Amino acid sequence: MTSRIWPILQVLGGLLMFFSLTYLMPIVASLVYGDGTWIDFVLAMAMAFAFGAILHLLGRSKKRELQPRDGFILVTLAWILMAGIATVPPMLVIDDLSFTDAFFETMSGLTTTGATMLTGLENLPPAINVWRHELNWLGGMGIIVLAVAILPLLGVGGMQLYKAEATGVNKDSKLTARIADTAKVLWLVYFFVTLACIFALKLAGMNWLDAICHAFAAMSLGGFSTYDSSVGQFDSPLIEAVLIVFMTIAAINFASHFLAWHKRSLAVYWQDTEAKAVVGLLVSSTLVCALYIMASGVYPDFLTSLRHVSFNLVSIATDCGFASQDYDKWPIFVPLWMLFLSCITVSAGSTGGGIKMIRTLILAQQGLLELKRLVHPRIIAPLRIGEKGIPASIGGAVLGFIFLYILAVGELTFLLVASGLDFTSSITAIVACINNAGPGLNVVGPAQNYQSLNDFQTWVCTAAMLIGRLEVMTIFVLFTPTFWRS
Repeated sequence: MTSRIWPILQVLGGLLMFFSLTYLMPIVASLVYGDGTWIDFVLAMAMAFAFGAILHLLGRSKKRELQPRDGFILVTLAWILMAGIATVPPMLVIDDLSFTDAFFETMSGLTTTGATMLTGLENLPPAINVWRHELNWLGGMGIIVLAVAILPLLGVGGMQLYKAEATGVNKDSKLTARIADTAKVLWLVYFFVTLACIFALKLAGMNWLDAICHAFAAMSLGGFSTYDSSVGQFDSPLIEAVLIVFMTIAAINFASHFLAWHKRSLAVYWQDTEAKAVVGLLVSSTLVCALYIMASGVYPDFLTSLRHVSFNLVSIATDCGFASQDYDKWPIFVPLWMLFLSCITVSAGSTGGGIKMIRTLILAQQGLLELKRLVHPRIIAPLRIGEKGIPASIGGAVLGFIFLYILAVGELTFLLVASGLDFTSSITAIVACINNAGPGLNVVGPAQNYQSLNDFQTWVCTAAMLIGRLEVMTIFVLFTPTFWRS
């Protein structure tokens, strides 16, 4: 076991040294806005670099090529340590912020959950808000995938990291011949679409700080905001429309975006069965829920209902977590349906969380095949999604994932209930955290935040975020005896 950990510490140290560079953005923001927090970020940057350097030197003498199973340990430790070191600036700047609450906040940022412990967001120093949203943005595509592009500089291959961190079912597929090139391609697409979102939000009426922060949160599907009332602060149909477009873009596989740009054709999306299912589910759910809300008398007409339902439903279904209304006060069917959508809607290879649409489609097809076999026991019908055949091993992996996902939701919910939290708040908090969607219902609803939770409940929700962001199996495999055998 020890011989396995030392080489991992060396690479982990390199990642933390690289992560220290991310403090440059809030340092610049602090200097531009003159909020006086730049020295706190310089100190945090030095601590991150020093800690990384120590780990790198400790493992240097026992350097070796990482094995596939090492990637799971490295990814898990990287997310935990980066979230931990990221707590330094908010703890230095915000009075009475405990490590538990600070770690929840930074883990929420890096896992793109968007749940928050903080109030008075509009009164925070601009650099702190920039830091929170930068964590969202970095976590969106996965800071590990970004680091894969520089791992050759450390003399370490990156495929094992990509397999452990990248989302989706087919983790062996690559857009380019080398994994480092794949990481660069994905981040370039991510970067330029984020720039487009920033300028679109600025033109829609936001100032530069709000535009940058909300674009980072929208493209990462992270859901952090610079205001306690989230996007409701702006009360702007145009801003909501811009965010709906970019949240939907972020919910679709970024490989499809790259191929559409490379081929200069939107036909790529039409050929993507998963993308069509995502958009179809969002549109149909929005129309049905808007009609339901209008019939319930919540808003006076269909267009008003459509405006508020479309924004909040797309936000929660894509696991972003923005809110423009207190939908906790809507008829319970709609917010529950929105949380259900957060489990299944986004594509693999997107910045969202949950089960993912491709797994949902595979599971649905598997169910239909089983029904056919009840009637025709000898039928030979391969599992297919669109024009592509799905190997039986993938179907089995999906079933295993779904089981572990449901098990995690159930066990974590019971922990919150046992700690004294009411059932509605417990299950919606866990569903929102494990799907990296942000707000739940009741005491963790869109008009509230997670500040009312005690320390134990906070750590349970923090664990749910990490489990969800790393897609359940990456975490659970570490607790199997087989994993630690030589």
